[in-house]
Amino acid sequence: MKFSAKQYVITVAAMFAAATAASGEDRSVWLDEIDSQGYYVQDWGRPEVNRSVVGTPLSVGGQRYDRGIGGHSISRLLFDVSAAKRLQGLAGPDDNNLFTTRLQFKIVGDGKELWSSGVMQRGEAAREFDVDLEGVDKVLLLIEECGDGIMYDHADWVDTRFITDGGDVVALPVRPKPIDKEKYILTPEAPASPSVNNATVYGATPGAEFLWAVMASGERPMTFSASGLPDGLRLDETSGIISGSVSTPGDYRVTLTATNSHGSDAREVTIKIGDRISLTPPMGWCSWNCWRFYADDEKVRRAAEIMRDKLQPYGWTFVNVDDGWEADARDEAGVLHGNSRFPDFKAMTDYLHSMGIKFGIYSSPGPTTCGDRIASYGYETIDAQTWADWGVDYLKYDYCSHTQVEKDSSKGSISAPYKLMREALDRTGRDIVYCVGYGAPRVWEWGAEAGGNLWRTTRDITDEWNVVEAIGCFQDVCAYASSPGRYNDPDMMVVGQVGGGWGAPKHPSLLTADEQYSHVSLWALLSAPMLIGCDMELLDDFTLSLLTNREVIAVNQDELCAPAVKKITDNGQIWYKRLSDGSIALGCFNFDPYFVMWDQNDGEAMQLRDYPFTIDLKELGFDGPVTVRDIWRNADEHNGVEGQFNVAVPYHGVKLMKITPVK
Repeated sequence: MKFSAKQYVITVAAMFAAATAASGEDRSVWLDEIDSQGYYVQDWGRPEVNRSVVGTPLSVGGQRYDRGIGGHSISRLLFDVSAAKRLQGLAGPDDNNLFTTRLQFKIVGDGKELWSSGVMQRGEAAREFDVDLEGVDKVLLLIEECGDGIMYDHADWVDTRFITDGGDVVALPVRPKPIDKEKYILTPEAPASPSVNNATVYGATPGAEFLWAVMASGERPMTFSASGLPDGLRLDETSGIISGSVSTPGDYRVTLTATNSHGSDAREVTIKIGDRISLTPPMGWCSWNCWRFYADDEKVRRAAEIMRDKLQPYGWTFVNVDDGWEADARDEAGVLHGNSRFPDFKAMTDYLHSMGIKFGIYSSPGPTTCGDRIASYGYETIDAQTWADWGVDYLKYDYCSHTQVEKDSSKGSISAPYKLMREALDRTGRDIVYCVGYGAPRVWEWGAEAGGNLWRTTRDITDEWNVVEAIGCFQDVCAYASSPGRYNDPDMMVVGQVGGGWGAPKHPSLLTADEQYSHVSLWALLSAPMLIGCDMELLDDFTLSLLTNREVIAVNQDELCAPAVKKITDNGQIWYKRLSDGSIALGCFNFDPYFVMWDQNDGEAMQLRDYPFTIDLKELGFDGPVTVRDIWRNADEHNGVEGQFNVAVPYHGVKLMKITPVK
């Protein structure tokens, strides 16, 4: 039998470990030498051996280290330490963080905390630990996020070793292998008769071009009408598109009506002409997650057509192009045109507008975009006017590369270019929804002041449950910043066919059906922008059911936009928010951002059981009887219940409810 060099080293090491164990001599097992078998779970990037998570040498507090694991919050490394006596080493934030960070290291043995670093920030010296493992079977090395999100939490375990009795330390799976359960549809089939699904409020500025549509599900053909429209607006009875402009500020009560052969439906809405736009969270599609740099005019037009036919009737409005649209150079006047894939933005945008669909574009305040394309630094006024001339309705403005030109990393320096672009957009006279994009730290503290309508609170999302869970679970830190026209953006929803944008081949979302229900439910409760990035040509019935549930969308689009509240429970978390009609939307989630499978034999059983939650109505402010409605099923479950009631939630799943006092 022939051995490769690697097999030879592993075999010799195993023989040495066995001999050492037999002799009873102590042995050092270094963290960076343990084969993880792909078991480590981390919510941004992958743990790196003997280098930081971004590939640089390990460095903490100005001190270089040769060995260790470079991680990033939230990170979980689980080991069988039945042969170990002690765990020794150091831990601290990696120096290669762009901004001051807040994170914490913990060592947890058999579910009990054995050591904690306390909250640490970039620049601090590594903190030493020496933990007794006698009688401990399993140890978790944990890096926690501490209230500022997971944007820049690069963190290192350095010079870390297990002292064993001669035996080995083995990496263990942190979570069970998912059971392949069938997707199931909870959303009732939409009736053939019309249902008007517009948000109850819409904002525009005086004199700006106005574009909104009567959004109604039901069988086509359908006709539309609107009573009470302010002067300057007109409605196309066939398409339902409302257009024009209004010069006089004010709140205008309007009744929108849709009619087909099965009947009619009407909804009263308020058109607010004033100083705020985007009075409910944007709903739409972005090209990045499936097309990366390779979206084109045809793909965008086709996405808009599908949105018009399948999603717009439920409130979906925007079709946005991400990075990769830009020409290689500006023209002599400084104008940045589209590349060969986008030969005529104005014609394409006019086409989208003809369907009542709005168009969004992408740039950066630095010299280059995240994809190293030409960005807007020094050309803010020209770019804003160019986009306005094209008819752009939305701008995503990512932070990438601005660190090359800003004087320091203070809040003022970081927010200044965003204010500059907001002012440039406003001078065009066009209503452009403004996303303070990816990369800026603690953006919820200043995003509104910089003129943002929404701001990215986290790193890019992927369709891994631990990533979705980590991003969603920390949104309570910034929830207070939510209000009409001001939204925390935890990134796109990863449902449907995704993957092209982050390098993986296009594939159905890796989230289970239960996880996808949780994902959409939490984004709805958070008043988060509901933006999808899947291939619109491949929308299946399950994905459509997630995106076209009228009552789930109504939670997201509620005009109060109240901050969501999080409560930790034994089996996960409860999130809720107040709605404008006096009711509460509440979700029970089987979440635990630090979930660890301590019993390695329990993986399948834990996925097949339901988890109990108790709802205390008095804690929610209800002293009398309430009606409890299952939002996903669009059906009442309890009428006149008081005090408490119980629900059961599947593994990684959700129970989404509306609780309304009985009058």
